[in-house]
Amino acid sequence: MELRQLEYFVAVVEEANFTRAAERLHVAQPGVSAQIRRLEHELGQELLDRSGRSVRPTEVGAAVLPHARAALSAVSGVRLAVEELTGLVRGHVAIGTVTSHNVDLATLLAEFHDDHPAVEITLTEDGSDRLIDALRGGRLDAAIIAFGTTPPPDLETHVVTEDAVVAAVSPDHELAGRSTIPLDALRDRVLISLPQGTGIRSLLNEACAAAGFTPHIAFEAGTPAVLAQLAARGLGIAIVPSGIVRSREDLRALTITRPALRGTLALAWRAEGPISPAARALIGRARRQIGDWAA
Repeated sequence: MELRQLEYFVAVVEEANFTRAAERLHVAQPGVSAQIRRLEHELGQELLDRSGRSVRPTEVGAAVLPHARAALSAVSGVRLAVEELTGLVRGHVAIGTVTSHNVDLATLLAEFHDDHPAVEITLTEDGSDRLIDALRGGRLDAAIIAFGTTPPPDLETHVVTEDAVVAAVSPDHELAGRSTIPLDALRDRVLISLPQGTGIRSLLNEACAAAGFTPHIAFEAGTPAVLAQLAARGLGIAIVPSGIVRSREDLRALTITRPALRGTLALAWRAEGPISPAARALIGRARRQIGDWAA
């Protein structure tokens, strides 16, 4: 039994697909299949169910999975212990970020690279839900995420900003003369929102579900700035952070009440599990710079 066989097995289970697992591991797909077949032959049991569109662990595979992960984690821990003792900061750091934010990641990463040129850095942009999954799965070391009032469990977070989430309308909208609007009053309104998987959309969906309705989302866009533009043209009510509206004369912000909605932007990383010296150094630098980001 080889460690790479366990690594390939875990990757296939997490990706539910041989091709995606091979891409993640940067190896050829036939090599992944062959190594897992050898592992199954050695154990005398099939570990993966290949009969459907998605690859799933068999009952035996599900039993083996936590032990495979523990073995890989132990090896990673050995490497980290050696690097810690020798004072090395090298290797690879993977960081993710939501699409729209006020974090100066370019400066952070440039300064980190200047101090640690031996560290390879990769940056991924995605929705908060996917970023959180990637953090939990170990594919990211840190990420800038958005969420409501409660941070995701099993992650450490350092808040960058907190902002009210408001309903933004054009000056000639029938609601433009109001300063507040209860959430339930949005029940039958045409709304403009960020896509599924983003922090503000999840916050809106959860609040509406608690109020007993599904929001009518007519338009979606990837950034709050585009949502604001659509609302300014009278296409609906944009659900955006209040900071987006403050500098615009072509929009009016209505504070959402009962309940009030607040969004949080934060740096997040795994609360438990091994973390490389390089990732620890990057997270430490980012936490020290958060005050400058929020200024």
